[in-house]
Amino acid sequence: MFCYQCEQAAQGTGCTAAGVCGKDHDTAALQDLLFHAAQGIAQYEWRARQLGAVDRETDRFILKALFTTVTNVNFDPERLRGLLMKAAEFKEKAKKLYETACAQAGRQAESPTGPAEWKPAADLPGLIEQGESYSIEHDRNRHGHDLSGLKSLAVTGLKGMAAYAEHAQDLGVEDDKVYAFFEETLDFLTREKFSVDELLGRSLKIGEINLRVMEMLDEANTTAFGHPVPTPVRITPVKGKAILISGHDLKDLEELLKQTAGKGVNVYTHGEMIPAHGYPKLKQYPHLVGNYGGAWQAQREEFEKFPGAILMTTNCIQKPKNSYQGRIFTSGLVAWPGVTHIQNRDFAPVIQAALREPGFDHDEPEKTIMVGFARNAVLGVAGKIVDMVKRKAIRHFFLVGGCDGAKPGRDYYTQFAMQVPKDCVILTLACGKYRFNKLDFGSIEGIPRLLDIGQCNDAYSAIKIAVALAEAFQVDVNDLPLSLVLSWYEQKAICILLTLLHLGIKNIRIGPSLPAFITPAAYQVLKEKFNLLPITTPERDLAEILGTVPAGT
Repeated sequence: MFCYQCEQAAQGTGCTAAGVCGKDHDTAALQDLLFHAAQGIAQYEWRARQLGAVDRETDRFILKALFTTVTNVNFDPERLRGLLMKAAEFKEKAKKLYETACAQAGRQAESPTGPAEWKPAADLPGLIEQGESYSIEHDRNRHGHDLSGLKSLAVTGLKGMAAYAEHAQDLGVEDDKVYAFFEETLDFLTREKFSVDELLGRSLKIGEINLRVMEMLDEANTTAFGHPVPTPVRITPVKGKAILISGHDLKDLEELLKQTAGKGVNVYTHGEMIPAHGYPKLKQYPHLVGNYGGAWQAQREEFEKFPGAILMTTNCIQKPKNSYQGRIFTSGLVAWPGVTHIQNRDFAPVIQAALREPGFDHDEPEKTIMVGFARNAVLGVAGKIVDMVKRKAIRHFFLVGGCDGAKPGRDYYTQFAMQVPKDCVILTLACGKYRFNKLDFGSIEGIPRLLDIGQCNDAYSAIKIAVALAEAFQVDVNDLPLSLVLSWYEQKAICILLTLLHLGIKNIRIGPSLPAFITPAAYQVLKEKFNLLPITTPERDLAEILGTVPAGT
């Protein structure tokens, strides 16, 4: 295997024997094959679409296939085999759709090559062998490291965008133009030859479409659950039976809350679920009692200590310990061999497991942190914020957030946040906030110095806030007293980065390391166009941003 799609790639270059995330060779090969199969479906679906023929079921399957290959989603070879069999069926369906559309238009049907020609092997070993032929290593041999790296940038961004689009679709928000772009791009990526400009241009286009996708997800979440409001969240347990829900799927959380109502089971959020407490329609459930633990990478220790059942939604699962494997469950696209998978959001097995476990035997002293500072909440006091900036009561804004992870070097973000001057405000989002969100940063004239905007997909809120402030000051976003200091781990962070670059935002600092697929030559292009910067030390980066020392000294 060879995989370098996440920040924790072994030795900063790529995982070869096994994935740092926990996937083995077989899983990696099957995921590579599933991406290849999705390309084959898209080759036909894109051609049919240009003749006015569209199949929504196929569109949705392509999203699910891509999302399945995102880091920390599906580690189960048997479930991957099932998806590959479905992919073969959808490819034939798309082929027939295209051929029928051609016949109706009086045109000769093309016979696309490459992924469109794939036919599934008869058994799991055969599928694994097929997948070995479509690894990144083969791409590197064909295109060279620089071009294959830029191609991987586009692939990684596309996968991340699929996750957000699938979340929105799950709540009933779709856009045919978005589906069309996925299929056009998957078809584009089957080409044998590329230029640097073509691949970079495609990546920036992914960033552009991802802005629309994040808007769709924002619309989906706020329509379903209301606009987030500032809310204190308890971070200490209360006495009683308990279920812990992790991941990103707010619909799963809502259904779980409905099914546990009146059953004497308290529900706790974990990881990226913590912003749920700010949504009015979710916070109305009294048995949504708080948040337990921190970011995804500490789950094996935290889950072992949690005295109840655990539900993993979307991504972020790690290999379960034997001590809790019997009380952890997966839903949606998440899967781990030997872990019970919930079908059709029937959470009865999760509830039964929670009732069997002891739960918390006493209330711990209450401690809380604040969430819910999404765009409506922040822009509601925009006038006051603008006035404070003009009066120099607020000197600078820092967006410090993104993915968290286990790789050394992420304490940079803790130290950076702690060293931000007291006349500056920190915006944060995604699980990167767990590096410092339980610290007390105080406030400036009633405005909290730490504003938790939400999940990683709530980067849309951060963008809207930045654009609104730029309009208020009548300047370009790059001229605002705002600096972005981002952490990344997986594909969703990359597609957000591409959105920021599409918007022309410069001087972004990213870490703890640059993506392994960005070669020195490829990075030089991004440096020249956007001044994308790797983090250094908190002291030096803060000094350069605030102008207290000459840059580069």
